Parts: sequence; structure tokens; C-alpha cells
Amino acid sequence: MMAMILAAVISGFLLFIPPIQGLADNGDFYRAMNSNGVYRLPTHYSQSLDYVITKFGIYQYYNENSAAVFTSQAMIVKLAVFLNKIFYSKTIFDIRFLAIIYYVFFLGAIYLLTKSLVFPYRRIRSYVVALLVVFIFADSSFTLYFNSFFAEPGMYIVMLYSFASILAISRDCYQKRWPMILLFFTSTIMLLTIKQQNAPLALTFAVVAIGLMFLPNFKARRFAILGGIVALLFAGVFTYSKINSEFNDVNQYQSFTHGVLMETGDPSKKLSKAGISPQYSLMRMQEYYPRTYDTVQPSSKYVEKHLIQKTGMGWLIKYYIHNPKQFVRLLDVSTKDIMVTQVKAVGNFTRNSGHKPREHTKYFVLYSTYAGTFFPNKYGFIGLYVLGYTIVYAISCFLDFRAGRYQGVVRFLLVFGMMTIIIFIPIISVLAAGEADLAKHQFIVPITLDLTFILFVSDILHHRLWNTVIKDGDSDEK
Repeated sequence: MMAMILAAVISGFLLFIPPIQGLADNGDFYRAMNSNGVYRLPTHYSQSLDYVITKFGIYQYYNENSAAVFTSQAMIVKLAVFLNKIFYSKTIFDIRFLAIIYYVFFLGAIYLLTKSLVFPYRRIRSYVVALLVVFIFADSSFTLYFNSFFAEPGMYIVMLYSFASILAISRDCYQKRWPMILLFFTSTIMLLTIKQQNAPLALTFAVVAIGLMFLPNFKARRFAILGGIVALLFAGVFTYSKINSEFNDVNQYQSFTHGVLMETGDPSKKLSKAGISPQYSLMRMQEYYPRTYDTVQPSSKYVEKHLIQKTGMGWLIKYYIHNPKQFVRLLDVSTKDIMVTQVKAVGNFTRNSGHKPREHTKYFVLYSTYAGTFFPNKYGFIGLYVLGYTIVYAISCFLDFRAGRYQGVVRFLLVFGMMTIIIFIPIISVLAAGEADLAKHQFIVPITLDLTFILFVSDILHHRLWNTVIKDGDSDEK
């Protein structure tokens, strides 16, 4: 309760007390706005990058805009518009109605996460863990997203629920397990469908869900768990199948211009060996949607035929197998800013608030600033981190499995699933889009690192890193 109240006060001041703070539009807002009945109001100034826009129009007639991409975020935006029409206006949309929805569910996630970390203890060390939860997860670099049309806030919140629900099951926080099981599958399916790049995570959470098979007195319901695992895999496949050709071409183009052509001295020689004309080396760091004149139009039929069709995922994997040092350097680049969660390209303040264009807030960002500055910028460290965590929690898993206890097994498969996210998402991001938009493509990684870190700290403080058994007298709740 203390953690939830502190998070409510800290984030509430940021989001709802004028002048409110959030994230300005980098050009992606249209994906969530237009198809859900929201449009930009006409202004005499630019509405992108510099300042947070709080007021939008609501379509009064037939909306001919179809969804640019498939995403479950549409449900959240539609709910916000619905609430806005009831309590505020039927013609003007206030971004804070979207923030309110995120805010309420975020506080619930903070409550559940903290409880799953400290249960059943109620001692000084438990309050230390609760303060750490607020310090890490109420950081403004995360909550600024709430006042925006980005998909990241929904992704952030459902990830907290997914992790906390499994941890709550492993801690026996509630007598009835099925509400937490239902919460896990619901939040995870939401996570898989909220951004198309999350589709591969279906495999990760299928592994996590296998831990539920070890719950005692659960034989009759294991078919339901199996059905849930199938639903996760289906959600991943379905989301992946909804990636349109244009979105795929953009990522494939940028995986070439921001990946294959980067971190190498003379790319033309490597391109010739890989069967691609060396003239394409001139396209280094070019965007699919150029802001100025480019060497060649990325969306032209010529580029489609001679580059896009030849440089698919199979070609990329083969290329990096022959150029492993370049791939490792790209992974190091992806790791360099992996913990920088505060978006640098857009402003955090509203116009006429007395702040400069694209100015960033310094309110409650100590953790994200510290983590972004001092986190090791080598992918090799990520590998050692994953190896160390896996070994530590594998020991408790082995001890519990041998003793016929399920707590350590469920916790280990949760940790193991999180480790696969940490190790594979940077690889997938580099293959999918090179160095372009790494912060957004890897947004799930710092969340996962934070969750596993706070779990480790909690287990150390409560003396259950390798021993999940609660001894008599060690708990304040009998």
C-alpha cells in the first residue's frame, strides 16, 4: 500500500498537475489516433517533436481511416475517448483521459508487484524493497509515456502484471491461484498484441507458463494451462502475420542501411561478396522516409527489386555469420544505451509552459539517469548477467524439485524466460532494423532487467535466494 500511494503521488503530480508533462509526437501518433477517431486540431505551429500536445479533435462523422498496424492498444484509446465523451467533451479529446487509464492500471501493477516481492514478510527490509520498487518503476522516464499515443505505456504496464502474477503464484500470495493465472495469460496476450515486434515473445512466455504445470493439486486444470500456452503461441503468430508489407519493407531497408552498412570500414567489398551491388554502400544511415533528398528513393521499384527482395532475414543471417566481428560491434552499440529509457528526441513539456523546445524533465529521473550512465555498454556483460542469474536460480529450482516443492521451479522458469528476453531481443533488434530506433525496439529489455534486479534484491534481503522455504518465526503472517 505504501508503494502504491507513493507511486500515485509521484506520477500523479507529473501527469495531471499543470503544466502537465508527457512525450511530444515523433510522427508515430497517427497509428493510434486516426483509426480510433482522434485527429490533430489545426494550429499555426508544428505539433511534432518540440512540445506535448494535450488537446485533439474527435471525429464527428464517418471515420474513413483504417488501422495502420494491428495492435491491442486500440482498445485502450477507444476507452479513453469514451470516457472523454462522458466526462469532458464530445468534440475535444484531452490526452489526460488516456493517462488516467494507464495511471489506474499502473498503480494496480505496483501494488501486485510489491506484494509478490515481499509476501509474507512485514519487516524493515520489506519496506526497503517497496521503496526500491517506487524508485525504479515510478521513474518519470516510464510514466511520461502515459501522456502520449505511444504503445510503450501499455506494454510497460502489462509486462509488470505478467511478471508479478507468476511471482505471486510462486509465493502463494493468494489462496486461489486461478485469478493470478487468468491475469498472467490476459496480460501476456495483451503484451504480445500491443506491438507487432513483441510477437517473438510468445515463445518466452510459453516457457514461463510451463512452470504452472508444476503446481500441486492441479491435474484437472493442466489442460486449461495447456490451452493458455496454445493461446499465447497463437497470439504471437497472429500478431506476426498482421505485419503489413510496408512495415516489413521499412524494417528490412533500415536493417541494411543502419546495420549491414554500419560498424565496418569499406562495406562495398562485403556487399560484393554477398551478391549485392556495391553501389548500395552509398545508402549508409539513410531512412526509408527521408527528410531530405537521398541517393535513391527507398520505396522505388528499383530498390524493391535489387535490394529489398535480395536482403531478407536469411540473407542477413548468412551475412553476419561471415562477418561476426561486425555483428558483435552492432550488439555492443545496441547495449550502449539499453538502459536509457527517457526519450531524447522529443520534448516533455507543453507549449507556453516556460520551457524550451524539446526540453526534458528532470523530475524523478534519478534511477533512469544513473542506470543509463553507468550500465556496462558491452553485450558480453549481458551474456555474463544472464549466465549468472540462470545459474543462481537453477540451484534453488533443483533443490525445490528434489524436495517436491514447486515454488523454486515456477520462479526459475519465470527468471529463465526473462533471461531469454534480455539475451535475444538485442539480436532480433539488430537483425530487424540495425541501429535504427534501438531504444523503442529494445524497450522491453530495460523493464526486464529492472524486474530481475528487484527480484534478486528482494530474495537476498529475505534470505530465499536458494531456499524458498519460509521458516517458522521468519514471517509476521501465520
